[in-house]
Amino acid sequence: MGVSVDEFLQVLEQLPEHKVSDGGSWQALKVRDRGFGYLWEETRTVGLKSTIEEQLALVAERPDVFEVQFTAGRFGWVVVHLDKIDRDELFELVAEAWCLTAPRDMVAAFEEKLQL
Repeated sequence: MGVSVDEFLQVLEQLPEHKVSDGGSWQALKVRDRGFGYLWEETRTVGLKSTIEEQLALVAERPDVFEVQFTAGRFGWVVVHLDKIDRDELFELVAEAWCLTAPRDMVAAFEEKLQL
């Protein structure tokens, strides 16, 4: 189990119009200039947008894998330790963060493509 930084970046490739921009010690993950996550290569962690309910459930269920990062409005950001999660679960969380951020028509097309 565990995902490398390179594998995480491969997961991102499945998301339409995603952008990764350098922030110094971290990289911002965006879709159409709206943030859905952060990558800290040095600590092998990512911060992902989620609902507050999902954030709290993940942290309560597996505090060795997930941490509360912060909340902003109706969203709860969660830190994910890449070395303690498998690729499929990580994809689900990254895709959800992307879907919470991308325009609705883009999300609909992405979800339709996933069902093929």
